[in-house]
Amino acid sequence: MPHKLRKIRKTRGSRTQGYGRIGQHRDAGNKGNRKVERHKHLWSKVVTYEPDYFGNHGFTSPRSLNKIENTLNIQRLTEIAETNIVNLTEMGYTKLLGAGKIVKALTVTVPACSKLAEEKVTKAGGKVITASQITGE
Repeated sequence: MPHKLRKIRKTRGSRTQGYGRIGQHRDAGNKGNRKVERHKHLWSKVVTYEPDYFGNHGFTSPRSLNKIENTLNIQRLTEIAETNIVNLTEMGYTKLLGAGKIVKALTVTVPACSKLAEEKVTKAGGKVITASQITGE
């Protein structure tokens, strides 16, 4: 039998079970996930010698940077379009999404496009030119 269990059997029935009447075996654990002398004790050491101790560190994965897309919905596309030919690549957009309605026949050049957006543009009499169509895939 482990020592911890033996002690509790011996002290069963006493009021404090051997831990005293003030502390009562509470708040005895460690704070975890930090080093000694960092938060309150010797705080000036952190401020003086390690100002970047707290906060997020590390690196951002390049794969996650590639997933950042600058999207545009069809509803906004009709507001942007001055002529019937719209080049979203030059405007900095990476994907055309299908939320909203389109009534103008537009020719849109964009790196990527959702299926719904492409259907809506072609239904309105327009055309979507994606990056894969330009490269010939």
